[in-house]
Amino acid sequence: MKVLITGANGMVAKATIKNCKEKGDIVFAYSRQDLDISNRENVLKVFEQNKPDAVINCAAYTNVDGAETDQEISYRANALGVENLALASKKLDCAFVTISTDYVFDGTKGDFYTQRDTPNPQGLYAKHKLEGERKAQNAYARSIIVRTGWIYGEGGTNFLSVMHKFLAEGKGINAISDSFGTPTYSEDLAKRLRELVILDLPCIYHVSNTGNGVSFSGFAKEICKILEVDKNTVNEVSDRDLNRPAPRPIDSRLKCLFSEKFGLEPLPNWKIALKIFLSK
Repeated sequence: MKVLITGANGMVAKATIKNCKEKGDIVFAYSRQDLDISNRENVLKVFEQNKPDAVINCAAYTNVDGAETDQEISYRANALGVENLALASKKLDCAFVTISTDYVFDGTKGDFYTQRDTPNPQGLYAKHKLEGERKAQNAYARSIIVRTGWIYGEGGTNFLSVMHKFLAEGKGINAISDSFGTPTYSEDLAKRLRELVILDLPCIYHVSNTGNGVSFSGFAKEICKILEVDKNTVNEVSDRDLNRPAPRPIDSRLKCLFSEKFGLEPLPNWKIALKIFLSK
């Protein structure tokens, strides 16, 4: 299978490239520098050159706070670019998977969000990601949308991906105790992305590691437990205290209604996935 992967320098894309190559796929990987997905003409040109059987879009503008001021950049990457990839995939009649976010929900439900729940994004990043979902579906009925969140893994630079380094060195960290999500290990997500390509059933899927979800401070304390370091180095803070520019859902835990019904095995429990990540 020939697979075209965008956002090649990102954590999820790197895991996806690795997984696809291990499965014997021919992979065409494009970074933002190689392919500006907001440029429709260039996207079509690249697709015509490579003629992929499947496209996995890992490209995104992920600076949640930055999107409040860099509105055009966020929109072009998270909405317009997704539409361009969907249109190009339609022209070549290839499978298309694109990654969205748990932030499309407002976080007020107090329980897991499923596909039955109505999105209500609060910040511009989340609004652009939701628009990207809808543009993809409108452009190409074969589009597969993957909502996920709290992603961490090898090569990641976000807080979940690096906090273990500080904790292992005995350095104190501030971690939010009243914001909850479902952690997602990048390697598990990458495997599921390819499985969805093979399944080729257009739908919105919620993809995360299983379990009851956790707060940032709970995630940090689980790291302390696994590494056998002092959990008192984790200083619990409230989301309200941070005064960040963009609003975020306070509880964006995800659960999928369709994956198991379509024959997909549940992803490992987040605690097991975290232990695997730390062992590497």
